Amino acid sequence: MGQAWGFGRYGGPEVQEFFDRPDPVPGRGEVLVRVDVAGVNPLDHLLRSGLVDGLDGGRPFPRVLGMEAAGTVLARGEDVEGLEVGDAVFGFALTGGGTYAETTVLSALSTARIPEGLSATVAATLPVAGTTAVDVLDQLGLPAGATVLVNGVGGGVGLAVARLAIGRELRVIGTASTTKREHAEAIGVRFIDYMAGDVVSAARELVPDGFDGIVDLVGGASLRTVAPLAQDPRNVIAVGDMSVPDLGGRFVERRVDRENLERSARLALDGLLAPVITAVHPLSDAPAALATVENGHTSGKVVIKVA
Repeated sequence: MGQAWGFGRYGGPEVQEFFDRPDPVPGRGEVLVRVDVAGVNPLDHLLRSGLVDGLDGGRPFPRVLGMEAAGTVLARGEDVEGLEVGDAVFGFALTGGGTYAETTVLSALSTARIPEGLSATVAATLPVAGTTAVDVLDQLGLPAGATVLVNGVGGGVGLAVARLAIGRELRVIGTASTTKREHAEAIGVRFIDYMAGDVVSAARELVPDGFDGIVDLVGGASLRTVAPLAQDPRNVIAVGDMSVPDLGGRFVERRVDRENLERSARLALDGLLAPVITAVHPLSDAPAALATVENGHTSGKVVIKVA
């Protein structure tokens, strides 16, 4: 039996609970992993709220929270290639196993070995934020010297996009709230505080001719405010708001396979995808870790150290 933190039904924070569960049994194409570190993401509370379908693997309640983790392979299911018992790995819990737990199951095709020199803490941040950053910038395909607006630059994904974009020699302008300024500017972002006034006017002052690309991490009214700042609406890429085609833009095309994880890990080793980790919580403090992300009060990446 191992401890896990999850939810017994869909709803708000009040449905969350700690519980004990047997180690899950890896099915075909899965590996059982002892979790060392789990990443915390906005997707976690959206899944708990019942707002996202298709990522629970059909598992019964109570379900475990969390979508990304780093740890050690304890067992393999059938038809698993490229991973062995004892390997240090990181990956996505795409079959509903959750990661805020002492053990979990990960899809082998969406799990990769942690390369030597990369810590489990950093590796645990890469499945969501790291690969998303790679995907959106590959999709934009902007040349060196181009300008990109990262709308919502202060969170884990936003800072990862900004860091990687700067590594590609793009000029990065980012919008976020006042509390996110320090971390954004520290990596070279020209910061626009959306609490301080007219975002559009501030952006046009910095880039009068419009942006070569826009990466939106906020959605809703904020996306609709900044989308007209793009020179070409097709170069507006949204990560969370699937209505972006209504504005002429595109939704991010996600690649959650081993190849993309390995690529993200190499970029992290090279310092081009270094996550800004601002809080490390023990599993016993998982409620506070997710509450910080859910309330939008965190800058950078929050992780849960399980082992």
